[in-house]
Amino acid sequence: MTTHTQSPPVAPPTAAPGLSLSGPGLFTVLLGAALPLIDFFIVNVALPTIDRDLSASEPVLELIIAGYGIAYAVLLVLGGRLGDLLGRRRLFIGGMAAFGLTSLACGLAPTAWTLVVARVAQGAAAAAMLPQVLATIQATTAGPRRAKAMSMYGATAGLSMVTGQVLGGVLVSADLFGTGWRSVFLVNVPVVVVALVLTVRAVPETRSARPEPVDVPGTVLLTLALVTLLAPLTEGRAAGWPLWTWLSLAAFPVLSYAFYAVERRADRAGGSPLIPPPLFQLVSLRRGLVMVLPFSVGFSGFMFVIAVALQQGERLSATAAGLALAPMAAVFFAASLAGPRLVARWGTRVVTAGGLLQGAGVALIALAAWRTWPELGVLQLLPGAALAGAGQALQLPILFRIILSEVPATRAGVGGGVMTTIQQAALALGVATLGTLFLSLAPSLGMRDALVTTLLVQLGAVALTVALSLRLPRAVA
Repeated sequence: MTTHTQSPPVAPPTAAPGLSLSGPGLFTVLLGAALPLIDFFIVNVALPTIDRDLSASEPVLELIIAGYGIAYAVLLVLGGRLGDLLGRRRLFIGGMAAFGLTSLACGLAPTAWTLVVARVAQGAAAAAMLPQVLATIQATTAGPRRAKAMSMYGATAGLSMVTGQVLGGVLVSADLFGTGWRSVFLVNVPVVVVALVLTVRAVPETRSARPEPVDVPGTVLLTLALVTLLAPLTEGRAAGWPLWTWLSLAAFPVLSYAFYAVERRADRAGGSPLIPPPLFQLVSLRRGLVMVLPFSVGFSGFMFVIAVALQQGERLSATAAGLALAPMAAVFFAASLAGPRLVARWGTRVVTAGGLLQGAGVALIALAAWRTWPELGVLQLLPGAALAGAGQALQLPILFRIILSEVPATRAGVGGGVMTTIQQAALALGVATLGTLFLSLAPSLGMRDALVTTLLVQLGAVALTVALSLRLPRAVA
């Protein structure tokens, strides 16, 4: 006889008394969610121009991406905890202001290493800002309004990841006022100024009714664990896999277990663990997070690899390389609008259908690369990119809703921080693993075969997401 684990009873979602997120308020926090994700991907098509302008070595170029991603990933849970403790709007404003200042620093960076440092600081600012978005939505909406807001959050996140690369290509080629690649960072500054004004006017202040102190040992161990995994995977190939990379990877499981043991001990002693173990008793959160991992690894790896292949292999301009993914962005947006209605009728089987569509799209892109190289461009990518975009839109927004559907409002910041940490770590891991695979194969196999091989590996990740989607709860709370 098969038994099924049931999630613990959870009170129906309710908004905090006297607080309600208005339309302009929702727009503002979604803008805050879009900026960090756009900036993770906007740099991909700017790397060749940065290389020429700053004479950056390959390891330093990879650090421009990885430094942001690692700082972002390791501090997200802490950002959620601080928002619960100090006030979410307050931390959102502080993180947004810091994001604008660090974007300015990136845009004005005189050397490659200065840019790396500014990117790390920008990732830290994003980690303070982003968890407050989900926590504010959880605390100020309820029922159908929350479901709609969460769907819009998921759609915003997915669309930002695609349009970031398109926008980066357009800005680099436009060379506004002679700024070249610097415009991909400087464009954030006026957007941040507008967002700060809107936040003061439209976003209510919320905080946890029972704020918990910062778990210093847990924070340190989680940071060390993520750094020992992501840093060597990102820098190892370009650095020639020196001894420190292997020692770092060997330390990852040890530090991960130490983090788990410290968190479990703190919870049993009635303390305040950074990631409360009882959260993972929620079936929807646990199974949704497991699915987010391969989805995000495949997604970010694909975006990085296709940018490199089109610019270095096909010799396309930054604009052409960015616009090659415009059909994916357009279809993602259209399909995400239909997602809530489809979920209301078919439940989480929509996620399974989305995975199948994405798999078909990736297969078509691989076939197009195999048959048309070196003439791969917008038209050749169109059918596969459109299908993949539709499939992604039927997965990511719905997954976000599923993951947070049972998280109590008192732990909204922590729940959002956990989800975005897994997602961001997986995005960084995708660039590190699939990017490393592609760049390692290209010298011996050639760009075409390296691209096709990497796409087939991504197809395996898509197949895994489809299989995992069958274990999701059928209905979305």
